[in-house]
Amino acid sequence: MNKRIFGNQAETYVTNHLQKQGYTIVERNYQKRYGEIDIIARKKDVYAFVEVKLRRSSPIPIEASIPWAKQRKIILVAREYIARNRLINFVCRFDAALVQMDHNDAMHLNYIENAFGQ
Repeated sequence: MNKRIFGNQAETYVTNHLQKQGYTIVERNYQKRYGEIDIIARKKDVYAFVEVKLRRSSPIPIEASIPWAKQRKIILVAREYIARNRLINFVCRFDAALVQMDHNDAMHLNYIENAFGQ
């Protein structure tokens, strides 16, 4: 399977996890010319802008796979989304969904709320 197919599977896995936690999925793959947010989810007065990262194996810790430049792009897209949708009375945060795929292609999730900020 190619990288995009696995990526879509990981995003679906995370989406299902969020829904089980009581979130409503507002957007998937929300794109602007300068960046993309994998998942935008809402639960009560909280909007979570979620970056999904999938790894099979890597010498680099998965937590280090969202460098500052990528965070900055996500923040820019989120700011545009917040302004456009007038999310004034909401808590907005940036989460990381780190999906590790084992040798049997089973997915394991490490979900980090407030993984990075503005």
